[in-house]
Amino acid sequence: MAYLITFHCYGTRLRGDEEGSVDRTRGARGGQLAPSAELVEYGGRAVTHAEARLDFGQACTVLAAMRETCGFRGWTLLAAHVRSTHVHVVVDGITATSAVLRDFKAYASRALNRDGVRRRWSRGGNVRLLRDARAVRETVHYIVERQGTPMAVYVAADL
Repeated sequence: MAYLITFHCYGTRLRGDEEGSVDRTRGARGGQLAPSAELVEYGGRAVTHAEARLDFGQACTVLAAMRETCGFRGWTLLAAHVRSTHVHVVVDGITATSAVLRDFKAYASRALNRDGVRRRWSRGGNVRLLRDARAVRETVHYIVERQGTPMAVYVAADL
């Protein structure tokens, strides 16, 4: 089973944002939130430190950490795109989805910390099942080709 994993840098995506967000209390039950300027304003007041963004070198560091995570856990990395504000990863072979976000963020944080960069990820993220090969291909195309100017990108050779 392949999954799309998405998570954001701290402060770059607030609840109620136009790009979309999910109500944590309704999470798996389809809790998509409608855009809300009030929620965005409230979230902006609640942040505890500056927004975290990745430059190209840091994005490459995070991509290497994603590859390391997959190697250590025995997962197959199908594709990844690390952007300045968020990370998309398509991975196969995950047996317990509950730990995947934690593991990816932990490896990425350790790698950035080794380079002297203190970055924090936003709370949570999204783990979405990709039910068939067509869904995997479409998702890989989306994260690689439809995210704007590419930053740190990986695509498995057999895709």
